[in-house]
This record gives sequence, C-alpha cells and structure tokens, in this order.
Amino acid sequence: MNLAKTAAYGTWKSPITSDFIVTGSLRLAASVLDGEDIYWVEGRPAEKGRNVIMCRRRDGTTQELTPPEFNLRTRVHEYGGGAFTVADGVIYFVNFADQAIYRQTADAAPQQLTLAEEPGLLRYADFSVDRDRNRLIAVCEDNRGEGEPTNTIVSISLDGNTTGEVLVSGEDFYANPRISPDGSQLCWISWNHPNMPWDSTQLWVAPINSDGSLGEKTCVAGEKQEESIFQPEWSPDGILYWVSDRSNWWNLYRQENGTIEPVFPMTAEFGLPLWVFGMRTYDFASSHRILCTYTQKGLWYLASLNLERKTLTPISTEYTNFTGIRAHGDRLVALAGSPTQATALVEIDANSGATTVIRRSNGVQIEPGYLSQPQSIAFPTADGATAYGIFYPPQNQDYQGPENEKPPLIVKSHGGPTGATSSSLSLRVQYWTSRGFGFLDVNYRGSTGYGREYRHSLHGKWGVADVDDCAHGAKYLAKQGWVDENRLIITGSSAGGYTTLSALTFRDDFCAGASYYGVSDLEALVRETHKFESRYLDRLVGPYPDQQELYQQRSPIHACDRLSCPVIFFQGLEDKIVPPNQAEMMVNALRDRGLPVAYVAFEGEQHGFRQADNIKRALEAELYFYARVFGFSPADDIEPVEIYNMDV
Repeated sequence: MNLAKTAAYGTWKSPITSDFIVTGSLRLAASVLDGEDIYWVEGRPAEKGRNVIMCRRRDGTTQELTPPEFNLRTRVHEYGGGAFTVADGVIYFVNFADQAIYRQTADAAPQQLTLAEEPGLLRYADFSVDRDRNRLIAVCEDNRGEGEPTNTIVSISLDGNTTGEVLVSGEDFYANPRISPDGSQLCWISWNHPNMPWDSTQLWVAPINSDGSLGEKTCVAGEKQEESIFQPEWSPDGILYWVSDRSNWWNLYRQENGTIEPVFPMTAEFGLPLWVFGMRTYDFASSHRILCTYTQKGLWYLASLNLERKTLTPISTEYTNFTGIRAHGDRLVALAGSPTQATALVEIDANSGATTVIRRSNGVQIEPGYLSQPQSIAFPTADGATAYGIFYPPQNQDYQGPENEKPPLIVKSHGGPTGATSSSLSLRVQYWTSRGFGFLDVNYRGSTGYGREYRHSLHGKWGVADVDDCAHGAKYLAKQGWVDENRLIITGSSAGGYTTLSALTFRDDFCAGASYYGVSDLEALVRETHKFESRYLDRLVGPYPDQQELYQQRSPIHACDRLSCPVIFFQGLEDKIVPPNQAEMMVNALRDRGLPVAYVAFEGEQHGFRQADNIKRALEAELYFYARVFGFSPADDIEPVEIYNMDV
C-alpha cells in the first residue's frame, strides 16, 4: 500500500534540513601515515571553517592535535593543499594566519620554523622530510616583490629562524618534491604559463649533493611532448613512478635503468587535475605492490597492482569513490564515499576488503527512503558529441508528486571547469531531491575522467560547449518525460557559475539560476585573478589581450539585455580568485533592467563557503528564491531574501 501523500514538487517536507547538513558536518582532507598512526585534516564549518590535525593511534584512541589558536591551511596557489606532513611523530604544518611553518609534537606546543618580515607573504606547501640533512623540502610562493609571486622549491632548516634556501627556481610553478628512499635524489614536477598542470608538465630528477644542494637536473618526461604528469613517487627500492596522460589516459609509468615503460595500460584514469597540492591516487604497499584507485565512466574503483606480474586485482568494498590513497603493508587509508554514504576516512584491509571507519564527514543517519539513487547517463549534445552526467530523481518516502505534474530540475555545472562530478552521497544534492526536485550533475566537455581528448575538448569553447552540454542534458531529461521543461534551473560555483550565467544569458533553455561566486566578466577575471589561474583562459578561450573581442563576446556582463529570467548571486567578500565585483556588476546590471535578482554576500568568506551559518543561509536562500520564482510554498521556515524587482 502506498501511504505517500500527494503534494506539489518543491513543497515536500524533508528530514534533510540545512541544520542537519551543517551541524556536525566536517570537511575531511589529506591523510598521512606515520608508522602505525594515522593523521588527517578536519575542516570544521561550526568553527568558522578552521582546520585541525587529528590523529588515530594504533590502539584506537583519537586525539586532536592543533591548539585552538591555530588554523591549518596554506595559501600557495590560493587553493592550497599539502599543508602538513608527519615524520617520526613530529608534525610540520602551515598556520593560516601568518603562513609560517610550525613544528609540533603531541606533547608540546607548536614552534615556529620560518620567519618573514611581513607575515603571509612567504607561503609554503607540499613537504618532504629530509631526515639525513635535518630539513624540510617544500614548494615556496614568494609574494614580497612586485608583479606575480615567485615560485621555487626550497629547503627549510629544522633548526628554525629561516625563510628557506632555494634549491630549484626558474619555472612558473612546482609541485611534488620527493626525496628518494636512500636520500640521494630529488624528483619534482614543474610547468609554465600558459599551461595548467593538467595540460603540460615536466618531470625532473636531480642528485642531492653532500652539502644539500642539487646537482644537474634531468628531464625524465614531458620535455618532448605535451603530457600531464601527476604524483611522482619513489618506490621503496628507489624506482621512480608517476602518472601520465601521454596515451590519452592518465596511466601509471615508471623509469628503470633509463627506460620508461607503462606499468598497466588501461582506458581508465589513475590521475586527477592538480587543483591542490598533495593529491594522491596510489601508494606502495611494498616494492612489488601498489594500492591504487582509478575511474572509468564516472565511477571509481579500488585495486591492487602487482608490479612483478603486472596484474590488477580489484579490491571489493561498499564504496564507489576514493581519494587520498595511503598504504602501509596491507593497510590502506583513503577518503571514500558511496551513493548512500557521505565521505569518510576509512582503513581497508587490501586483502579482504574489510573496512574500518575512522572518521565520518557527517555522522547523521538517513533512512534510505529519503535518498535519491544516482543514475549515470550519457546524452547527445552539440557538434555530434556525447556528454555525461549523474541524474538524481526526486525521492521522499513520505510524498509523491501529482499525476499531472513533473518535477522542476536543477542542473549543476561543476567548478573547474577542469573537474568532475562524484557519485558519493551529497546531502546538499539530497536536500533538493527530498523536497521534490530533480537534480542533474553534468560532466560537460572539459571534465576529467574521460581521457585527455575529452578534457581538452573544451579548449577554445569555454562558455559554449559546457553551456551546450548543460542545456542538452536538461532537454534530454525533459524529452524522457522525467522533468518539467518549463521549470529548468541551472546553478554552479566559480567556473560553474560562469557556465550558469552564460547559459542564462546566451540561451533561453533555463527559467532561473543561482550563481555561487561565478564569473561574469572574463576580462576582469583574467586581469585580476591570482597567478595559478592567470593564464588558464589562454587555452579555454584564447590568448588575452589578442582575443579581447572574444572575451567580451563571451562575458555575460556585456549581454545583460539578453538575460530574461531571475538569478540569485552568492559571494564571499574576501574572494581573491573571483573578486566580489564580478557578482556585483551583474547584480547592478540586472537591477537596472528590472529583472528579479537577489544578492547574498558573506563577510569573512573566500572562494567557497566554510562557515556553518553561511552554508546554511545560502542553501535556504536558494530554496526561498526558487519558491518565489515558481510560486510554491516550501515546507521549511526560511528567513526571507530581498529580491529586487519582484512584487511582494
């Protein structure tokens, strides 16, 4: 018997409230294994986004190690990552306020290692501990001069009171400095403008001299052809491994006796776009075994790779998404999630697949009847191409929609645009589906997980191909009869916000939209954004200022007269990547045109919202906005949002 109530889509009462999402929610990030102990980073929205280091001892006890006055986070490349490491029980980390490196033990207060005349101008990330020479090796970003920051690889004496000694310089960017097991060699990757690390990088190796300086460097890969190199690592017996997309797919390679060979060729991706430092998809269980994760057609798998027999054996678990792989013998530690489980830090027995949850990003339990199950879809798009996505139909065990009504659809254009969707449980997605919305997460052209060619198919077409794919995805679902073609919504953050605004401005497929710190003026973005992304658009759009006219043509701010539907904007006022004026210019233009528009700005937020109150407010404000636009009454009690040009 079906006891579900019949109610209009969007009006369903859901147990997945905004409070439910932010209360007790954590952002789990990079983990480090130090002997039998597991360390990880925990971001806490309830503490205004503060990041702390946690430790799980082998005896099962868990300890918070970061004192209240510290916040773990580096600003190298602004996106950060790689902000700490641990060796022999000693923690080395970057404090957000001054960007200095600190050394800490479990029973002592942090001690500052690096100094700068002006705190925050010297920034560090991506550490390797050089035990033989009593130092750290790290990437350094120097913001003390005029113009762009200078990036180098430096050594940091563990005796302290230093700004670092430069080991490698001359390139625009560096990552992954790693010392060989015998301490005799250093490897790293570098890249130069206008490339991003997923476009073209070089892998280098240099001997370490007796005085700690580097000898003559050798380019191992990336010198003779464009290839993206990801996560170089030394095996326990001193063989250099890395991931490269030279075959179109990010696969594992190694160099032995001067010869480069693929380890296990597959039409699968073992790599990721290096948006932040410290990203990992594999680790060594031994000299002869790698534990790894890879993706095919939007789904991730866990496996054991035998390096002698060159065989890949799946590791069966309940999870479908993995990042941050760490291994110690048969122990595997990773961030993992599934369609029914939010991301958690887990320990997996690589032989049996037995799993122990170390820390959950959200400990709340939700009845399955309220959870929408993701459905992978592929659909035709412009230019005879195929695009991909994950569709979540409305789902709430207490409700069903009217027979003569189809649900509204929210189309999400992910950030990046070099990024990808995830099938892991997202309570933010379920917030919408449990209220009666359909939700489509689009892997538009340019997304990762489908090979280099698909990733580069957005080159020269940003603001066109991604928009086409989002629009075709929405129309595909409407044609199937799954959603209401008259209530199509598009939303996105950062680069996804640009796709959103472009879709709303240059096409008429959508009826409303929400932009989270999205780009509206490509010229302003390329002139004002930080060094890491300052030449990103050379490939996505074209060289600037040579292609200035094209930048103007594809900027929504210059075509406000073509936008004819309501939009709500969300913006952090301290955002250095997409400054607030990007949103404010668009808001003012729409107000002047008399279109319904709302603007919700947050003090103290940067690129992405970290504070619980602001996350909650943004989610509820977006629902309130759609309710006003489409004329339904949500079950939630929501503080109103001021909507300009809309009658009360």
